[in-house]
Amino acid sequence: MARGTKVALIATAVAASTAMMAPRDAAAAEWSQTELHFQYGKLDNPYTGTKDWTPILTVEHMSGYSWGDIYFFIDGIDDGTTDGFNDKDAYGEVYAFFSSAKLLGAQYNGLVKDVGAFTSINYGADSGYLAYLVGAYVDWNVKGFSFLRSYVAARFDDSDFNEQNGWHADVWWNAPFEIGSQRFSFLGHFEYMSQERNDFGPTHDWWLAQPQLRWDAGYAFTGKKDVFFLGTEYQLWINKLGSETDESAFQALAVWRF
Repeated sequence: MARGTKVALIATAVAASTAMMAPRDAAAAEWSQTELHFQYGKLDNPYTGTKDWTPILTVEHMSGYSWGDIYFFIDGIDDGTTDGFNDKDAYGEVYAFFSSAKLLGAQYNGLVKDVGAFTSINYGADSGYLAYLVGAYVDWNVKGFSFLRSYVAARFDDSDFNEQNGWHADVWWNAPFEIGSQRFSFLGHFEYMSQERNDFGPTHDWWLAQPQLRWDAGYAFTGKKDVFFLGTEYQLWINKLGSETDESAFQALAVWRF
């Protein structure tokens, strides 16, 4: 079975299972947000040892339901190099989060807002990377953050290059703030991925931080909030993609939300 067909079937099965578990009216989103990102910066290629100007176009979506929430993104990348893979690639992740507060009526006080379970599919078209995550998450109540979620998961590999199973942990956040009449937000994620080896040899655990600083440029120029943003994303990647390359790079960022 072709890899893309396999991923599509798995994603369909996850969606069908979610629909069966939820009440009939749960298919209607309580809220929804979709963004289109453009990033441009000089990034490291761990396979060639070069730094290349790399445009990245991202579609990102999140939505909430009576049972939990959905999050996914798809990156389109063109690093312009020949490294044994294609210079153009697509990479995506899709997550389904199941809330104990919504599904079980659990109530939390103080620092903890919600606790739940989740599943995810991660897929890289060029390299044939495919992994499934199963884990637990916590939503936190922290002053100054509109959103703060952490999770830990087991990672089950089904890649073409036979990467070993491992662990994955991540923290996602969004902290909006204002300076005078200008609106900003500091958001991003910080992840840890365990690595041991694949068909190419030993690999290393990696740490990846991708914080963004956004300015609500649409509000500044037109008075419309949360539509168009300008800013930067800083990428700090220790042992990028399991290699011995450490990356530190700023990228220009433009975001359109609809």
